[in-house]
Amino acid sequence: MGGLFGVVSRESCTKTLFYGTDYHSHLGTENAGMAVLGAGGFSHAIHRISQAQFKSRFVDDYQAMEGRMGIGAIDDLCPQPLIIRSKFGTYALAATGLITNRDELTGKLLEEGASFSEMAGGGVNNVELIAALINRGEDIVDGIFQMQEVVKGSVCLLLMTEDGIYAARDRYGRFPLVIGRRTGRDGNPDGYAAATESCSFPNLGYQQARSLGPGEIVRLDANGIWNERPMGPEKQVCAFLWIYTGYPTSVYEGVSVENARERCGRAMARADQVEADLVAGVPDSGVGHAIGYAMESGLPFRRPLVKYTPGYGRSYTPPSQDIRDLVATMKLSAVRDVIEGARMVVCEDSIVRGTQLKNYTIRKLWDNGAKEIHIRPACPPLMFPCIYAASTRSASELAAHRAICDLEGGKAADPEPYLDHTSEPYRNMVEWIRKDLNVTSLAYLHIEAMIAAIGLPEEQLCLHCWRGR
Repeated sequence: MGGLFGVVSRESCTKTLFYGTDYHSHLGTENAGMAVLGAGGFSHAIHRISQAQFKSRFVDDYQAMEGRMGIGAIDDLCPQPLIIRSKFGTYALAATGLITNRDELTGKLLEEGASFSEMAGGGVNNVELIAALINRGEDIVDGIFQMQEVVKGSVCLLLMTEDGIYAARDRYGRFPLVIGRRTGRDGNPDGYAAATESCSFPNLGYQQARSLGPGEIVRLDANGIWNERPMGPEKQVCAFLWIYTGYPTSVYEGVSVENARERCGRAMARADQVEADLVAGVPDSGVGHAIGYAMESGLPFRRPLVKYTPGYGRSYTPPSQDIRDLVATMKLSAVRDVIEGARMVVCEDSIVRGTQLKNYTIRKLWDNGAKEIHIRPACPPLMFPCIYAASTRSASELAAHRAICDLEGGKAADPEPYLDHTSEPYRNMVEWIRKDLNVTSLAYLHIEAMIAAIGLPEEQLCLHCWRGR
């Protein structure tokens, strides 16, 4: 998914930029960067963070930078922010999301005479492509709007010029972009920030002023927040933000991530009949769901698995399976005294591929003497790869897809009959996954209960991962 953080201040912004960007480390493990605009112009730094944490890679850079305005990004797809020279002058650009028609757009721009630098792994940097599309506009705001109109997928961005930082949320608001305000000792605002995650604000002294609406464009400068283009009429926010992707202390559309996860857990407990000795969550994102399950069921919440946090990020985000497997192996430590002889309900945010849950989490529980393992994912089976963020790359990766193919004799099949949780095909699919995982029982939270737990109207949520539309 990736994360963005930008800040404008009446004083030096670099320390705030450094820590604000770092608060998005849970959204990416590959690339990170910062750009600052000061009296001497733009300065910026980009590093790989696959083998080191953001703070350790950028501490020297931020201390050497100076300016009152800056943007930062953490992203798995592209090195960024980039410094762009254009007909609008020089600007810094950072953007997150997925452009599904990237090759088509690149081809059209090449035909028009544009040129692009090739990344080390081949292909075009999405941020460079977005800049080329923006540069076709009559001005920056028009360029951002026109870019959003032609991109299929999703793009949120921060664009920094001498006039301030332009913040633009993707066309349908699938991913968040929030604005924060910091008040000085004199009671007047002394800084503004834009971020993917609102959890980046409190410890830096910011209060959330508002969320951007779908497709909305604003400009931040030291004097305030300026509306450049109003929000669009349609909103479809990624439901997976509350289930897994978002940080527990963040709030999207007025809905707390932690509270939504607790409501998911409560809903799972109400639908469950299993007898068990304890409830546990797969760290970290499964913990909130497990707490809700424990609150509703009355079963004790315990920690049979503990995440070794330093140096290990999320095993869901790295681009290669080898790296995902390594992180999954190393980051969880089992507590044998809690596990041995226990019948346990284990809450998980979701089952995507299922390989890590099977090979590293469940195996550790069995190896340490678990008596029964009842897996409870807090969302329905993921049936379709995401087309708005680089999370799941293909249908063949998904556990549900593998189950359907096997049940249908190895051939591709229409998933529609498997979407109804009351149907026999659905029950057969879940049973196949249960056997593949090697667990005592498996029961997913139904989509209606998940939507109710989030608390937004269904039409305001993107449910593509589960419904394919």
